[in-house]
Amino acid sequence: MQQPSVNAGLHASTMKRLNIKLIPFLMLLYMVAYIDKSNISVAALQMNAELGLTARMYGIGVGLFFLTYIIFEVPSSVILTRVGARRWIARIMITWGIVAAGMAFVQSANQLYGMRLLLGAAEAGFTPGIIYYLSQWYPRSDRAKAMSFFYIGAALASVIGLPLSGAFLHLDGYFGVSGWRWLFLLEGLPAVVLGIVVLRYLPDSPATTQWLHADQKEWLSQTIAAEQAATPISHHAGWSAAFRSRQVWLLSLFWLLQAFGTIGITLFLPLIVKSVSGQESFTVSALSALPFLFACIFMYFNGTHSDRRRERAWHLGLPLMIAGVLLASAVATNNSWLAYAMLVIAVGLNWAATPVFWATTTEYLSGAAAAASIALINSIANIAGLGLPPVMGWIKDATQSYDSALLMVAIALFAGGLLGLYVARTPRKISLEISGHEVRLEQVKAP
Repeated sequence: MQQPSVNAGLHASTMKRLNIKLIPFLMLLYMVAYIDKSNISVAALQMNAELGLTARMYGIGVGLFFLTYIIFEVPSSVILTRVGARRWIARIMITWGIVAAGMAFVQSANQLYGMRLLLGAAEAGFTPGIIYYLSQWYPRSDRAKAMSFFYIGAALASVIGLPLSGAFLHLDGYFGVSGWRWLFLLEGLPAVVLGIVVLRYLPDSPATTQWLHADQKEWLSQTIAAEQAATPISHHAGWSAAFRSRQVWLLSLFWLLQAFGTIGITLFLPLIVKSVSGQESFTVSALSALPFLFACIFMYFNGTHSDRRRERAWHLGLPLMIAGVLLASAVATNNSWLAYAMLVIAVGLNWAATPVFWATTTEYLSGAAAAASIALINSIANIAGLGLPPVMGWIKDATQSYDSALLMVAIALFAGGLLGLYVARTPRKISLEISGHEVRLEQVKAP
């Protein structure tokens, strides 16, 4: 990582500029994306009854999104590296916004399944594309913090989006349209507008931006280039290198286990809270938002502390291990409010590992191989999205409870935490020269 030998003032001013110009906009994009992907969890409070969906049928509808998402994730990310982030991210947003708004018009379970398949295909490549994009702008010394800000956008999507979605349900009956249909329509259209804004606002690289000074562009471009040259998988390696790397597959397994929490809990959280509390829809959506407020806080402090201490393994593994223990304890207790409190903290800790994970991943590889690896890792994690919701729905139908499903998630999180301690263990150091300054970098040593 960078040491004081680098011009600290230039470093600080450049990062400040990036944090002002890039991060809020990217957070907004991800917030809208996450709302459109997960608002079905609130819509289900009305939609399931109107369409005659069982918990298992709802789970299938949720999971089908991830089928096409997985299929198109790697190709979409590779295309992004060839045509540029600005154009490809804009294309993704416009198409997914159209499909997300179109969810308002489904009339049957089969139509729901079809629209979820289209939504997955449209959105594929967005998250890995943004993660890859951030790795082209932020040096390693600042990357976990930057990733935490980006993923705070997803958590804020739940903090803001869940109550907002709950409020849209109260439009039920306006102009003879169901509340859940208003929800899909009103939350899908902003993505189309933002996609058009991306074409005008988002620069492809530091060299093409108009809001960095010449010395900031030079320092940032040289620093990123030097770090990419030092990655274990070269910046010049082809995208297929991702599939031959043992480290990439270990990272993929970790992210799959972590996804049991982010996908399994998130997409069922309003239904779980309603089954425990018995509250009405808006209260349920508000209670379901609180865990994601904790997620914002935990992600920021865990990512920032990881950068400051230059340590990844404990910051990656320990939050997941504690989350698993808390979730299992929530299942075991008979006190519903204590169970809810432990669920809140478990969700927050599960998300806390996210920025550290992507910082660790992008320190290991760069270039087309990085884009393909990020997409591959994300695709494998989304296997949890494809298989877990139907299984959780089946468990709920069979047992009239989510307890066994949550215990399964708890075990996956604890196992993921143990793997995180291994996969992100202490890296070795190397030295490079950038414009006369010695820069010390950390290079991840593959297991």
